Amino acid sequence: MNISAIGKIIPATIWLRHYNKRDLPGDLTAGIITAILLVPQAMAYSILAGLPPEIGLYASILPPILYALFGSSRTLAVGPVAVASLMVASALGSLALPGSAEYIAAALVLSLLTGLFLLLMGIAKLGFLANFLSHPVMSGFTSAAAIVIAFSQLKHLLGFDIPRNIRIDEAVLHIFSHINEANGLTMVISAVSLILLFMMRRYLGPLLVRLGLPGGLASTLVKAGPMFVVILMTILSAQMLWNEHKGLVVIGAIPAGLPPLTIPGFDMTLWRELTISALLIALVSFVESVAIARVLASKRRQKIDVNQELVGLGVANIGAAFSGGSPVCGGFSRSVVNFDAGANTQAAAIITAVLIALSVLFFTPLFYYLPQAVLAAIIIIAVLGLVDLRALKTSWIYSKSDALAWMVTFLMVMAEGIESGIIIGVILSLVLFLWRSSKPHIAIVGRVGDSEHFRNIKRHQVKTSPHLLAIRVDESLFFANARYFENYVLSAVVDQPDVKHVIFICSAINAIDGSALESLEQLIIDLKNAGVTFHLAEVKGPVMDRLEKTDFLEHLKPGRVFLSTHDAFRALDCT
Repeated sequence: MNISAIGKIIPATIWLRHYNKRDLPGDLTAGIITAILLVPQAMAYSILAGLPPEIGLYASILPPILYALFGSSRTLAVGPVAVASLMVASALGSLALPGSAEYIAAALVLSLLTGLFLLLMGIAKLGFLANFLSHPVMSGFTSAAAIVIAFSQLKHLLGFDIPRNIRIDEAVLHIFSHINEANGLTMVISAVSLILLFMMRRYLGPLLVRLGLPGGLASTLVKAGPMFVVILMTILSAQMLWNEHKGLVVIGAIPAGLPPLTIPGFDMTLWRELTISALLIALVSFVESVAIARVLASKRRQKIDVNQELVGLGVANIGAAFSGGSPVCGGFSRSVVNFDAGANTQAAAIITAVLIALSVLFFTPLFYYLPQAVLAAIIIIAVLGLVDLRALKTSWIYSKSDALAWMVTFLMVMAEGIESGIIIGVILSLVLFLWRSSKPHIAIVGRVGDSEHFRNIKRHQVKTSPHLLAIRVDESLFFANARYFENYVLSAVVDQPDVKHVIFICSAINAIDGSALESLEQLIIDLKNAGVTFHLAEVKGPVMDRLEKTDFLEHLKPGRVFLSTHDAFRALDCT
């Protein structure tokens, strides 16, 4: 196998072979800053998934390194993310008690299945499947998921238990009816943490710049804001022993040492129960990762390979399954921080992973007194940016059907849960696509002045002929819209009894499937019976190639195929 072939399988061999020493300072800086951001995030998202905090740290060591080797993006930062963590909690919540050994074992199986789905899709070149998760569906899904995530953290912010797997309205009623059980100190710590995190994100950067700090340093300090809050609250909690005297819930002991080698179980019943969840996590993770990877790559005129992204994410998740981690994907905020901090290659991700490994080896005892309320505050501040109501407003103005897909997905996630919501959203998107495609835009056109240009008679002043009917369809013909086109033509001919020729302008037709071809043949017969001849114009080469393989052109006679609409008008207008 030559170097080029190896590079296609393991892209890291390309950037490592040509690694420039000038890229190292940026990669080193980005690696350090991303690690500072990732430590509290990884623990927070692990708790969100119903897992012990160390599981998130484990998922931030081997999986990013594997992605760095097999992924195509130079700057995507892979690890635990909020939405995937919520989907993990949703998938496993009915199978075992969160945090239990059975729950952790099921999470490993979920990581393995997610990785296998991604890897198999990558090998099969199925990157196009991401297109089935339309932007309105993804936006509605993530917006609802962000709200669900925020509500799931209220028990940590208030300091009393809220039943799992209940609707948001039920959660609100439970909170109001049990508010007397709230822990006052927990609420204070939650409020202070939320305020500090919000103020740092919104105001700290401009303030530091006004104080004379360079913009880059100010931005770095803002990105490290969550770690500062973690350190502050952990020190206060340890000094005051609030967990012992005030009932404050803290993280507790986190096992020190590198993640152990774990072997996911092969219980076929469990695998079947988790199959749909793993497939949905794989699709959502892939779409989220590719979206941010494309944005970052475009800023440096780089390219990503969507199928290689599937392979990279698949290998990373399989690595998570065998190193005690939970499902991973590219995180939006984490990747942006990595990019803005100067990352040039995936060496930054490897540096981040090494620093996380060092933290797990030597610093986990320092997190013993970290209040869970602080991690909950970090999650809430992180996910609130995912609520995208502006997308709903834009969709409503531009496309009511897209807005409907957004609202249905949003409401279904809120009412029925993550999996049901996204499945219904995808189905609705496909139904709306077929509905729109079943009624393509069709225009009767005429000549603009004495030119060779032809435009819609409803939009332009054009010349037409009583004996000619020129019709343009602005979409490919297939089973869903062929009958609609056939009825439109027959109706237009009935409305214009002097028509002797129909010119079908195919400039926008990229494909004609078997059902549409049969419908066209029937249309030709019906028009012949009415004394009207059917012609084609501006047929694209690939479409013509396929037509020539059939007997369609024989059915078309005496109709003709014209190179242009102008040629058709010139040949038929005098007959």
